[in-house]
Amino acid sequence: MNVLVTGGAGYIGAHVVDALLRSGRGVVVVDDLSTGRADRVPGLPLVQVDLATPGSPDVLVETMDTWDVTAVVHLAGRKKVGESVARPAWYHEQNVGGTAHVLRAMASAGVPHLVFSSSAAVYGSPAVALVDEDTPTHPISPYGATKLACEDLAARAVTDGVGSFSLRYFNVAGAGSWLLRDDEEANLVTTVLGRLARGEAPQVNGDDYPTPDGTCVRDLVDVRDVADAHVAALRALEGAATPAAEVLNVGTGSGVSVREVVDRLCALDGHGLPVEVLPRRAGDPATVVAAVGRARDRLGWQASYGLDDVLRSAWSAARGEQAGAEQAGAEQAGAEQVSRAR
Repeated sequence: MNVLVTGGAGYIGAHVVDALLRSGRGVVVVDDLSTGRADRVPGLPLVQVDLATPGSPDVLVETMDTWDVTAVVHLAGRKKVGESVARPAWYHEQNVGGTAHVLRAMASAGVPHLVFSSSAAVYGSPAVALVDEDTPTHPISPYGATKLACEDLAARAVTDGVGSFSLRYFNVAGAGSWLLRDDEEANLVTTVLGRLARGEAPQVNGDDYPTPDGTCVRDLVDVRDVADAHVAALRALEGAATPAAEVLNVGTGSGVSVREVVDRLCALDGHGLPVEVLPRRAGDPATVVAAVGRARDRLGWQASYGLDDVLRSAWSAARGEQAGAEQAGAEQAGAEQVSRAR
């Protein structure tokens, strides 16, 4: 049994690949390597293709047939909210178009199981602090809108015999190893760590929200837990009598304030830099925390890592504590793998 993982050389994708391998499954990686790194998935089949291109369905069908693929975990896509605002049509082309190509290929190749990487961004600015899957979806960014459109495509693919779970991630952070670290400063944790590494003051956007310390409260879930949720979702799909499409939140069910995250990271890094308070960002709700009962009931999954685990693993990975021989060996293997894929 082989699982095709799109975006498998990315930050979350590589953790999912690792979890799938540990569960005893074979893995084939599809990635355009625009943000992914081949050294994260050494020794695995790697097909380099942009899923938004017209020829990608044919490449995917050939890959699925060649490697006897029985399931797809689809993580490939663009994920920067600001970039989506600047380039909405391109984001639709990349995310929705790419997902349509994946589903078309699955139908052609007879692959029946899909786990789709969605986002809590589909909820927009919910009016409730604890967000369950029945909370109305009102995305406020083109990025969130593309994720919701992809969920709809996945739901409609049931008519082609494809059953799916769309996993709505909340705020993903942490790292399973230095090799699998998040290289991009695209979320709170990596942005703060990047600024601290450069000797710059950490920043928070707004400190006058109706929360205990005035900063936004979010649900911070460890990337290793997120990866395990994909394996649990795949097991549930494999055990289903008939194909169906469901959405599930992936979070911890507990909130942490932005200021608390910043303070803990500063303490880990040994910095006493003053925190710079910026104006609020438009559309930032005060509190967004996942209701996670449905994932527990449907998948038997719940987050196992706490806040300290998340932050310490991210800090350790960012500081390269596990570099050394692991880095050199992985980079060499990754370079050889890309060469073979070409």
